[in-house]
Amino acid sequence: MAALTLREYRSETEGRLPAPVWDFLEGGSGTESMLSAGRTALDRIRLRPRCLVDVSACDPGVTLLGSRLAAPLGIAPMAYHQLVHPEGEVATARAAGAAGALLTVSMFASRTLEDIAAATSGPLWLQLYWLRRRETLVELVRRAEDAGYQALVLTVDAPRVAYRPRDARNGFAVPAGIRAVNVDAAVMSASHGGAAGESAIARHSKEQFDSSITWRDLAWLRERTSLPLVLKGVLAPEDAALAVECGVDALVVSNHGGRQLDFAIPAADALPEIVEAVGGRCRLILDGAIRYGADIAKALCLGADAVFVGRPALWGLAHSGSAGVTDVLRVLLDEFEEVMALMGAARVGDFGNSGIVHH
Repeated sequence: MAALTLREYRSETEGRLPAPVWDFLEGGSGTESMLSAGRTALDRIRLRPRCLVDVSACDPGVTLLGSRLAAPLGIAPMAYHQLVHPEGEVATARAAGAAGALLTVSMFASRTLEDIAAATSGPLWLQLYWLRRRETLVELVRRAEDAGYQALVLTVDAPRVAYRPRDARNGFAVPAGIRAVNVDAAVMSASHGGAAGESAIARHSKEQFDSSITWRDLAWLRERTSLPLVLKGVLAPEDAALAVECGVDALVVSNHGGRQLDFAIPAADALPEIVEAVGGRCRLILDGAIRYGADIAKALCLGADAVFVGRPALWGLAHSGSAGVTDVLRVLLDEFEEVMALMGAARVGDFGNSGIVHH
């Protein structure tokens, strides 16, 4: 029987990947406390349904930064999809398009931006880390614009990659046959140099990420593109307010999959204060620990406009390629539509803070 839940996809995938690759995908920073904190935060929230509402024709569709989606759901940026499947991001893009979901492509994708764009019928955003070599950013932005990408997502919670003990223990490095093909090889060389007791991913970030950038630098990026700008990794309401002042179009409230600051506030717990701080002046996306369709409903009740799902997309990709990613997205979409009906929410806009209870 095919996997029916995201948990089953995870279980069936674990044994198919080399142990160092699995640890790279599944591991967290420091004590790995954040790997469970996000799930715990969502599990504390209970849904409060309304009755005698016409839910004979529920519509989960939304528009996000000008793109129509089948549901308030997108795939978070994750590097090197070819680690788990030969087609890599091309297979993921095909699946996202089939499901009507947004795909956010990592700047460290293992397939070209153009090939990814050609494979999907859905919207694409491009994720960026701020590198010391700004000309690399400019080139990526230009290529994204030419290929039809619809927004830029700047990751702001990673001035450097945090210590991840599993990767250090494995001396993890990106295998020679897999590359971040959209970035100059010289910029990426440190990612491939494995060493005992050290993560090549962390070493690369220390070498190439610009940890000196501030809010003032956003103007430089704004001047070089007309695409909407999204900031990913915001957890403080003060930063959310500053982002709005800088003209940012959307925020991704995120713990980076539990891979950056250990013992941080979980994204679901941070979201209500951020909703208050932005006051409807930009769109909000909750990222982290999304495993059930009910989590989408919880995020909407908390004030998010959409959610991002991360690791489960790679579980599906490793499991059965594009078909597996489509199935993972369909599981979430089917569960969410059922929750809509049982909550008495015929439209996404019907979800609100009165629909949840915190325990």
